[in-house]
Parts: sequence; C-alpha cells; structure tokens
Amino acid sequence: KHQHKFLDALFSGLSCIVSVPFYTAFLPLLFWSGHGKLARQMTLLMALCDYLGNCIKDVVSAPRPNCPPVRRITATKDEEENALEYGLPSSHTLNTVCLSGFLVCYVLSYTQSEDAFVKLGAVTLACLLVGFIGFGRIYLGMHSLIDIIGGLVFGFMILAIWLSVHEYVDAFIVSGQNVTSFWAALSFLLLFAYPTPEFPTPSFEYHTAFDGVVFGIVTGIQQTYHQFHHEAVPRIFTSQLTFPTFLGRMLVGIPTILIVKFCSKALAKWILPVVSNTLGIPIKSTSYVPMLNGSATDKKSSEIKQSSYIHKMLFFSQQDLFDVDTGIRFLQYAGLAWSVVDLVPSLFSHL
Repeated sequence: KHQHKFLDALFSGLSCIVSVPFYTAFLPLLFWSGHGKLARQMTLLMALCDYLGNCIKDVVSAPRPNCPPVRRITATKDEEENALEYGLPSSHTLNTVCLSGFLVCYVLSYTQSEDAFVKLGAVTLACLLVGFIGFGRIYLGMHSLIDIIGGLVFGFMILAIWLSVHEYVDAFIVSGQNVTSFWAALSFLLLFAYPTPEFPTPSFEYHTAFDGVVFGIVTGIQQTYHQFHHEAVPRIFTSQLTFPTFLGRMLVGIPTILIVKFCSKALAKWILPVVSNTLGIPIKSTSYVPMLNGSATDKKSSEIKQSSYIHKMLFFSQQDLFDVDTGIRFLQYAGLAWSVVDLVPSLFSHL
C-alpha cells in the first residue's frame, strides 16, 4: 500500500550492497589493501553466517510472504534466486548484524580510539544500516517481521560467539599445525552435515560456494602468511601502498581471479567424474555436466554399485546418486579464493 519509486530504488540498492555477491567482490580488495587479518576473519564469519543461517532456514522451512497480496520486488538475478529460499531467518539482516558489528569492533580496536562520541557514532551507523536493511526486506516483500526478528536474534548470537573465539581461530590458521588437512576434513564434513529442506532451495549451493572459499583462503594463507599476510605488510593510503598502486592491483588481480575461477571449474568438470567412476561412486549432474543427467546415469550407477568393491566398503553404500555439481562448485570457489591470497599477491610482488 505504501509504495514509491524512490523507496523501491533505495531498498533494492541497499539489498545489493549487503548481498553475498557484494561481499564476495569486496573481500579480495580487502586482502589486497593490506588488511589481511580483517579480511580473513570477515571471510570466516561470512561463511559461518551463511552456513548457520541457511541451515536454520532449511530446517524450519518457513515460506516467504505470499505474493500476492504482498508486492515482491526482485531488481536483480541474485534477488530472484534469494526469493527461492525459505524466509526464516532473514539472511540479509543476520549477515548485516554480524559483519557490520564485527567491522565496528575491529575499527575501534585498530584505531584505539577512546573517544565516546566516536564509539557512539560507529555503533549508531551500524544500527541504522541494520534497521534500514531489515525494514527494506519487509518493504520489498521478501520477509515478514518475524523473519527480521529471527535474523536479529541469530545475528547477535553468532556475533557474540565469534567475538569470543575469532582470535583463537585466527592464531590457529596462521601458525597452527596440520591446518590444511584439518580444514579439508572440516569442509568435507560440512558438505554432508547439512539439513534437507522440505523442497529444494539454492541455500545448499551458497553454502557449498562459501565452504570452498574458506578452504581456499585458509590453504593459501597457511602457505604464504609470512610473505604476504603478516601484520607488517604495507596498507592502503600509506607511502608504501598508495591509492594508484592499489588501483593497479585491482586491474591485475580481478581478471586473474576470474581466469582462475574459470580454469578451476573446467578442471573440476573434467577430473571429478573420472575420479568418481574410477572409485565406483555413483554420480549425477543437475547442470554442469549434461552427459551425467538422465536415465542412462541411473543405469550406469546401479551397475557400478553392484560391482565396485570400494563402493561397498565406504560409508555411502546406501546413497543412490551423488551430485557431482557440489564437488565442482566447491573446487571452483576454492581455486578462486586460493588465487586471491596466494597467486595474485605473488604477481604483485613480481610486478
């Protein structure tokens, strides 16, 4: 009933600013600006929010407001995909609470400001952003008031937990032992430790992508922390890293990570089906490998299941078909994230 073109544009724009694609594009720039600790902790927090928020959504399976009578505005393709997810809690609200809250805590700690007005101003800005995002999700017809309240509650809970453990997690990543092997096992576990919703949604795909991103970030930082990501690296707006130099990094880095993403996806589409067939793992593909989508795949997988000794021994013997798209998506984003913190900084040092 209370619609206006200006409000449509305002809240659609705000939704894009705090969306997952925006953070995915923003975090590499944060790594290359010299604030590696903030970047890796925000990446881990984003993945945690994405996993827990989507798990709750798919467990509860609460629908979004009916459209009609509610007027739903999906200005971008990303919003159209978001509309296919369940409603409770609001991911935009949850993510904004966690990431803006953590950013405020980091900035205040980094600047070591004791001015009460500065602290009050930073907290006020974060609260205004969260308020605008929450109200905007209702205005756009994407969520109900209960969804927003759920996003606020779960967001503050996750933020409180993260603020109490983030230093320990970061210390383990940069200086721990067996970090890569541990994180590989954890990433593999999280791909299976995910609830099945009442009806299929894109939530698991988002989780798979961020699971791969975190694995790539952790692996790359573990290998190159002392070269590119320690606390003494040059930071933006200093004499060692001027803004024109940072722009040069963007011009080199962004095309490089896009090329790596394309190549890692192509390699995964070629390697994973071969490895799966060799091990006798029955697979299907919903979108990435058309040859694995159809009744022939069912027949072939049933033959493999009967003849493969390895398949009978492993824990997935009761599984009919595994979606190879999950592995392809995981490796694709793991390669992308690894290039952000390892390959691209190496190019910077050579240039």
